[in-house]
Amino acid sequence: MSEKLSKSLRTRQFIIEKTAPVFNEKGFAGTSLTDLTKATGLTKGSIYGNFADKDAVAVAAFDFNFNRVTEYMKTKILAKENAIDRLLAYPTVYRDFLKIPFLRPGCPILNTSTEADDTHPLLKEKAAEALAFWKKSIENQVLRGISRGEIRKDISPATVAVIMMSIIEGAIMQAKVAGRATELKIAMDFLASWIEGLRG
Repeated sequence: MSEKLSKSLRTRQFIIEKTAPVFNEKGFAGTSLTDLTKATGLTKGSIYGNFADKDAVAVAAFDFNFNRVTEYMKTKILAKENAIDRLLAYPTVYRDFLKIPFLRPGCPILNTSTEADDTHPLLKEKAAEALAFWKKSIENQVLRGISRGEIRKDISPATVAVIMMSIIEGAIMQAKVAGRATELKIAMDFLASWIEGLRG
């Protein structure tokens, strides 16, 4: 890799990392070019010299935000062996998500899908893919638990995934709007209790 190319890739990554929290907090429509230049300290020319337009920055920022959350959750899940304990990692993490700096602006899937529903097809598609990935991840953990005798055989992996995702996203939405963790803690306590009831 030439030095020029690696410098270009480093600049792109810098722009993505600096603008990702802005897009997640303000949304695509709410993020201006001024926000991007302010977050990066770069000029408009520098940003658009590395990305075709604001859309391209937004899509790269979404990928960065989602991957960051996914990797964080993955470390928490894989630290546990039992399938129930792995599922319990979700309410444990999200109970305190307002205290985790990069999660505080909210879930990138929820934030992006809510805003990009009809206004930004590419971002909507990205959010849909991320949602499908998350659903499959939970289903796989449930299937693993059933095969190991840690989760009851009559449990539907798809049902578990839908219920968990709905409770988590709904609780995050309430916490963000209310600016407090009260409802979030209630929902995560309920979710943890419900997960315990899946034991084989």
